[in-house]
Amino acid sequence: MAGAALAAVPAAAVVATPIDARLRERAMSAFARHRGRVRFTDVIGVADYSQPSREKRFHLVNVGSGAVTSLLVAHGRGSDPQHTGWLTRFSNDDGSNASCAGAFVTDNEYVGKHGRSMRLTGLEPSNCNAMERAIVVHAAPYVNAAMARDLGKVGRSLGCFTVTEADLDQVLTRLGPGHFLYSDKV
Repeated sequence: MAGAALAAVPAAAVVATPIDARLRERAMSAFARHRGRVRFTDVIGVADYSQPSREKRFHLVNVGSGAVTSLLVAHGRGSDPQHTGWLTRFSNDDGSNASCAGAFVTDNEYVGKHGRSMRLTGLEPSNCNAMERAIVVHAAPYVNAAMARDLGKVGRSLGCFTVTEADLDQVLTRLGPGHFLYSDKV
């Protein structure tokens, strides 16, 4: 029955979801608090984990113009143990395989298990273990529009911000080292 419901998700379900005003306010407040640790302030990233993974919930925000580009992003397995497509909890614990909430600054790019990737430094107690946990931005085949459309969800990461292979270059270019990224839900 659940499989049938997921298969019935229409193609139009893969949509860009606007950033909730409360989440945007929290992200901008955190951005202001951590501005001294952020080298580049032209673009910030906001992951709105209030939305299901089938929706474009990773937002690249042009701070000057307010223009937003929205993309698909996975959350961690430990944040959604039943693989419903909804993040139910955050964790900063090593081995949790969960996404963590809070403010990050983007760090250096490297080539690893998933190809081009970018390290993240957590700026708050809720994500201060991000570097040690190897919470990074990368792409993987388990995040793609067809999966979001056909299954009503994308795959899960080990806590990383995993985007589509088609979107990775844009994310790494626009959120290169020294940019701000915020993750949370309302």
